[in-house]
Amino acid sequence: MNTQAKDLWNRIIEKNSNLGANGEEVLNLQPGATAEEFRLIEKTLSITLPEEMKSFYSIYNGQVWTLGVEPFVRNLTLSPISEIIENWKFLQEEFDPDDLLPDIEYGVEVKPMLWNQKWIPIAENGGGDYLCLDTDPTEEGVVGQALYFWHDWGDRTTDAKGLFEFIELCLNEENDCDN
Repeated sequence: MNTQAKDLWNRIIEKNSNLGANGEEVLNLQPGATAEEFRLIEKTLSITLPEEMKSFYSIYNGQVWTLGVEPFVRNLTLSPISEIIENWKFLQEEFDPDDLLPDIEYGVEVKPMLWNQKWIPIAENGGGDYLCLDTDPTEEGVVGQALYFWHDWGDRTTDAKGLFEFIELCLNEENDCDN
């Protein structure tokens, strides 16, 4: 098991334990993903999962959102693999991968597409926006880079070179706000 993934989960849980409750409970964390679940998502999405995602999800398979569940970082709920697959299928139906909007800002590391079927929507904010891991970057990008898919805003640039870097960035932002 990846030590960095375990350390990040411990920090996320500890942050939420500071709210006066058991961090695992307020996050509604699900038991770690199985090899079968990893195979299912890879087959369904026709991708190879980034190793950081596998490490992270092998500890906890996301969250199930209900009233009172805290976000794992920022305002994001980490989707279990079954929900990632549902969200991905929904996005596949909603967006034609060949659609381009002239007002969308694309980073040099992201292919200029409204929706890319090789993006993995791992977290959501409940408003139609998703944090995705990009398994089909440009030559300037990195497989597994984190980017936001905004349903109503034209920005497709990366936030971090990977899931761990993204979580670290979020946790550091929250620590900076506490000081």
